[in-house]
Amino acid sequence: MNAVDLLKPRPGLRVLVSGAAAGIGAAIAHAFLDAHAQVYICDVDAAAVEQAKSRRPALHGSVADVSKREQVDRVVEDAANRLGGLDVLVNNAGIAGPTGSIEDLDPEQWERTVSTNLDSQFYFLHRAVPVLKQTSDCACVIALSSVAGRLGYAFRTPYASTKWAIVGLVKSLAVELGPSDIRVNAILPGVVEGERMDRVIAARADALRISFEAMREEYLTKISLRRMVTVDDISAMALFLASPAGRNVTGQAISVDGNVEYL
Repeated sequence: MNAVDLLKPRPGLRVLVSGAAAGIGAAIAHAFLDAHAQVYICDVDAAAVEQAKSRRPALHGSVADVSKREQVDRVVEDAANRLGGLDVLVNNAGIAGPTGSIEDLDPEQWERTVSTNLDSQFYFLHRAVPVLKQTSDCACVIALSSVAGRLGYAFRTPYASTKWAIVGLVKSLAVELGPSDIRVNAILPGVVEGERMDRVIAARADALRISFEAMREEYLTKISLRRMVTVDDISAMALFLASPAGRNVTGQAISVDGNVEYL
């Protein structure tokens, strides 16, 4: 098999993507569909799930709050049944969390950020890893972290804390699951173009009492390439990691960010 063939994910891969009715998760799900994979998504937004399924009839999916363990259990069981097993788990679901100084943060918002961004990844892994072991000969776990998982992020401590924890989880699981031939990696997106990033910029601008335009320019000056990345950049990395070309890549926290220098 040559290098070009290695870059193509195996047709028929059985892929579960959490938080995938919109944004990065949706881009990843669609990329795998375009690569002839079988894909199951879940999302907390019922209308968005139905819309995603209507746009791509081949897509399987259900509604779930990933911070609830019993709902994650149901998703994994349903996905495995519908797809006939699992080859790839993409732990994508997450929220931005609150913006503010540590003394002003609402403890309930902290807890919600941790439960959605971090606890959910454990819940999916807890149930999906046995399925990967039993049904796949090319098992792969991809966790979505963030550039905030390698850099400090003032006024976004709940979010950054969970994203750093995801990197630790990935590196530890790569060691644990390597003997079972399961690869585990994290993708660390940088500043991703789109409505969600616009909301983050607006919230941070408000916290720092500057204009949206000034805050956006400040984000760009921190990036070596002076541009944001796109959801397609992220989904391309996910395809690579799930392809034969990535068969010896594990335990890595891979930034797709144009080299964000600081936050």
